[in-house]
Amino acid sequence: MAADPTRADKFSFGLWTVGWPARDPFGDATRPPLDPVESVHRLSELGAYGVTFHDDDVIPFGSDDASRAEHIARFRKALDETGIVVPMVTTNLFTHPVFKDGGFTSNDRDVRRFALRKVMRNMELAAELGAQTYVMWGGREGSEYDLAKDVQAALDRYREGVDFLAQYSIDRGFGLRFALEPKPNEPRGDILLPTVGHAIAFISSLEHADLVGLNPEVGHEQMAGLNYAHGIAQALWHGKLFHLDLNGQRGIKYDQDLVFGHGDLMNAFALVDLIEHGAPGGGPAYDGPRHFDYKPSRTEDAGGVWDSAAANMRMYLLLKERAQAFRADPEVQEALAASKVGELSQPTLGTGESYTDLLADRASYEDFDADAAGAKGFGFVRLNQLAVEHLLGARG
Repeated sequence: MAADPTRADKFSFGLWTVGWPARDPFGDATRPPLDPVESVHRLSELGAYGVTFHDDDVIPFGSDDASRAEHIARFRKALDETGIVVPMVTTNLFTHPVFKDGGFTSNDRDVRRFALRKVMRNMELAAELGAQTYVMWGGREGSEYDLAKDVQAALDRYREGVDFLAQYSIDRGFGLRFALEPKPNEPRGDILLPTVGHAIAFISSLEHADLVGLNPEVGHEQMAGLNYAHGIAQALWHGKLFHLDLNGQRGIKYDQDLVFGHGDLMNAFALVDLIEHGAPGGGPAYDGPRHFDYKPSRTEDAGGVWDSAAANMRMYLLLKERAQAFRADPEVQEALAASKVGELSQPTLGTGESYTDLLADRASYEDFDADAAGAKGFGFVRLNQLAVEHLLGARG
């Protein structure tokens, strides 16, 4: 059985996760508001190492300077008492009605300027608390009506905003890296930068592209029918996996934010295997926070909130344990070799080989028996069955 979570596991939670009162578009809240200070203490007791937050999670929107200072002081005290760290911070540019047409890409220029100021203020707090990553989820940056939004102009404004804030961090010495969080829809009908691929393309146009990466979320990619483990692999390949959000999702529907692993379990297994063993030589492919962005089900009471928080960490550790057993199994190693999984790491062209050399190699074409090669199986089903058996605890 999996060990209990420790700080070394780097599990972190957004305050908006356990703090969600379970209000949705069709029903009122089923739980009372939760004090962020209580969240810090309870998550610490469960074994988490970090918490993250939007500005409005700690400081209610519209607070004056004195109230803001009081809220921050209480929050700092809880961090000091528990040793919990703040690895990531973000800004809420989606709840207040002023952001109904977006923050950075609102058609209203005054709203865009207000959004920049709101982020700048929270960046200062993020730096003071030692955060290393600043996530940008553009949940309202989009539209429902094609003719109501000049998408090319919106992308210009999006780029302008990200470039401006990156320069602000540089000039103030905040040391922040920025992570864009893609999502295809909800709350907007169509959100800009809807997938990992869109966001990577956008980043390549930025002035400070080296400071901007990704924060992919399980449910957001799977809402678009995409493979989250593949998206993470591509983000890693580009050197752009700055942060990640773990939760569960069951197919193409609304954003469910289930407990991690309570959706597509096989993909969650593949993801944990990739994170823990996906680097050259078999080491961890990602060493940042294992961050949970889920919502305790609307059916749960206060006790269920903490049960669900613990379940996220336990699911990750169980999957990590299963992935380790999978990798250590001699039969799996033989199946991997038979499927030529490792051979893909071998360059197709030899060292120094030119197209002239390839054209001269008759074995590569003229003498290559395509029919014989096409008749051979790769054994992928056997390999996947072994993975399922390890996932179910039927082996090792």
